[in-house]
Amino acid sequence: MNSRIFGKTGRVVSEVGLGTWQIGGNWGDVTDETALATLRAAYEAGTTFLDTADVYGGGRSEKLIGQFLKESKARDRLFIATKLGRRGDPGWPANFTREVVRRHTEDSLRHLGVDALDLTQFHCVPPDVLMRGELFGWAEELKREGKIKFYGASVEAMDEAKWCCAQPGCASLQIIFNIFRQKPIHVLFDAARRNGVGLIVRLPLASGLLGGRMTAQTKFPADDHRHFNRDGQSFNVGETFAGLPFEKGVELADATKLLVPSGLTIAELALRWCLDFEAVSVIIPGARNVAQARGNARVSTLARLSREQHVKLAAFYEREVANYIRGPY
Repeated sequence: MNSRIFGKTGRVVSEVGLGTWQIGGNWGDVTDETALATLRAAYEAGTTFLDTADVYGGGRSEKLIGQFLKESKARDRLFIATKLGRRGDPGWPANFTREVVRRHTEDSLRHLGVDALDLTQFHCVPPDVLMRGELFGWAEELKREGKIKFYGASVEAMDEAKWCCAQPGCASLQIIFNIFRQKPIHVLFDAARRNGVGLIVRLPLASGLLGGRMTAQTKFPADDHRHFNRDGQSFNVGETFAGLPFEKGVELADATKLLVPSGLTIAELALRWCLDFEAVSVIIPGARNVAQARGNARVSTLARLSREQHVKLAAFYEREVANYIRGPY
């Protein structure tokens, strides 16, 4: 596994991390045993960056990671990024107070079983709330107290991302970035490098579209966000299939298969494409089982794509994809 420096934190992390939304909930059922086996497999394959959130499974994801940390004794070798701001207790807008930010931080500390959070991220909170600046001020207080080491934000749109980049205390940004969502290349990457902001890439496979196995007839369990948030019914539509209408997304994924070089799968192409950008600190594909965790980690060993392949994928995005993206971008 290759490593990268995570922005101004100076921490060295695996370039392929693990997103743990799947093991928390909203992707169908994953048992505790499977979740822990997935965490072990990722770690054994060289993964040292885990991303979670207090809202994933109502704390289940954090607790499973905490159990894994205790069993593996790998705390010093892992960088754990969590998020807050989307819990239903008390919910919006009461979540965005100094008291609740502190309480939710302390809950994450307890769930993970750690003395300090490596990174806490404000979790796609309303842009007007984020850009008032109070949240970062309260995070700075928690940092001074030793409860968190670094803070940043998970955002939906590039105007939010650019604002965060300009804030001196912001250590990281988590963004949606994949072959179907290429805007950050042109409007964010230079600013992030200039300001030492680590970039965490979520949804590198566009909720599985770029895994290459879906058809227009594919069905998802009722508790899977790809079923209940297909058109943004529950939260931002961009978090599901990168904001593309599902049937169109399947069509575009099928077209992308024609651009996959010999020897790679479409999923490997998609993950390798993200890693080819130096501004990216870490990608966090999810995994629901051991095989997926190992497969994700292997991408770090693949050769960079050629310049010609990048030019073709950029042209494909502009010509075929960009006009179909919905939601803040």
